[in-house]
Amino acid sequence: MPRGFFITFEGPDGSGKSTQIKRLAGWIESLHQGFPSCTSDRGIDLGLKPVLTRQPGGTATGDRIRALTLDSRAADLAPMTEMALMFADRAQAIAEIIQPALDEGRIVICDRFTDSTEAYQGGGRRLGSQIVLDLHRLVCGNLQPDLTVLLMPSLEASLRRARRRNERSAAANGQDEGRFENEEYAFHERVRDKYREIAAREPHRVELIEGDRSIDEVHGCVVAAVEKRLGTVAGR
Repeated sequence: MPRGFFITFEGPDGSGKSTQIKRLAGWIESLHQGFPSCTSDRGIDLGLKPVLTRQPGGTATGDRIRALTLDSRAADLAPMTEMALMFADRAQAIAEIIQPALDEGRIVICDRFTDSTEAYQGGGRRLGSQIVLDLHRLVCGNLQPDLTVLLMPSLEASLRRARRRNERSAAANGQDEGRFENEEYAFHERVRDKYREIAAREPHRVELIEGDRSIDEVHGCVVAAVEKRLGTVAGR
């Protein structure tokens, strides 16, 4: 059985990742409707429902880490502590969800992965890239996505959406996940600069989608990027 296909979505908070992940999952599931034997050029069985997960979170342990690292009241977390927690979450997600699904030949779609740590802790917190990449090799077995979709709308638009979303969530269920959104403007600029650095360093893996585009326009770009790396669909 061929290894599955690992897709990660990256971008600043409020960049539209959740919406595009749902749209992509729906598109993948629609490919095999009426075609029970539907595979890509890479031998990926598109009849298997894609596995969706997120970081931090996605596991019982990860959800507890998420509640701590994203809560605005956890303002005293040291940058190294923050980074260590992100890798603890990631190691658990790989062991519990991501690697088993890839071993089954499934498509895995993950909302954030190590690029987020490099951008937010390496760039935003000024810890640098090398320590993040070293920890990824040691803690995560250097597992690499087959495709990373990097969404980069304007900083103003993404922050506005993220803060509005967090206000709705806090009002609805009391969950406060605005810790990073509350950072100063310069922090978010450093995050974006690091994301662009990653995209320039690994263009074979990272598909950068920039600008304030419509949901449909972004979805079209995402589908094109997936088709380019996954291959054409056979059996239809």
